[in-house]
Amino acid sequence: MTRKKIIFVIVEGLSDQMALGAVMSKIFDINSVYMHIMHCDITTKRGVNVGNIKSKIGDEVRKYTKQNHFKKTDFKEIIHIVDMDGAYINDKYIKEDKTALHPIYHDKAILTCNKGDIEDRNRQKRMILDKLYGCKEIWNIPYRVFYMSCNLDHVLYNKQNSSETEKEKDSYAFARTYKNNLTDFLHFITRSDFSVMTGYEESWEYIREDLHSLERHSNLGLCFDHDLSVSLKQEIHNDKEEVLV
Repeated sequence: MTRKKIIFVIVEGLSDQMALGAVMSKIFDINSVYMHIMHCDITTKRGVNVGNIKSKIGDEVRKYTKQNHFKKTDFKEIIHIVDMDGAYINDKYIKEDKTALHPIYHDKAILTCNKGDIEDRNRQKRMILDKLYGCKEIWNIPYRVFYMSCNLDHVLYNKQNSSETEKEKDSYAFARTYKNNLTDFLHFITRSDFSVMTGYEESWEYIREDLHSLERHSNLGLCFDHDLSVSLKQEIHNDKEEVLV
């Protein structure tokens, strides 16, 4: 029997893993999905830049490999899911608001008590994302990066500026809704108004324009184009037969 290959999925936080972990594991059931939680946004982390971002991500994969006695040939691909956080908007849409101790996101503006910090953050994030979406592999493992705009909560739950408690509650609810309804999840992520289902490069060109990185958009649906599991294909086939009956 052929050994399962590892799909190494990088997410920012625990709630991201809770929301998507079970669904992605079932969709890619011919492989083994590992959700790697960064506990940070690596694209804005201090000390990370265009010159070292690939090695920083590679370090995370190598660490997992060493801890679990794997080798690079055990991996099928790296899937990196990132929040956009309005990274590509013009600085004029970053508004000073002394009451906004943490950034407050709206579809047409970011409110912050420190405009300069958000401008610097966005500049770093833009440069790193430009590098990553053009990257085909890391540590000789195929690599793709997919975005949630302005963040995962915005895409999955249509909420912005959620508290940690709300994130956890919504992620559990999302997982419960879709973990045994893979067809519904696939329709949601690929056919919603927010779904950017053009080609991979075209989807990144789109998110870089105008206010799109602040609005509700995601190209995550492209992740499932080629590797749908046998069980999911059968589920879709059964749904079609039920409609015909």
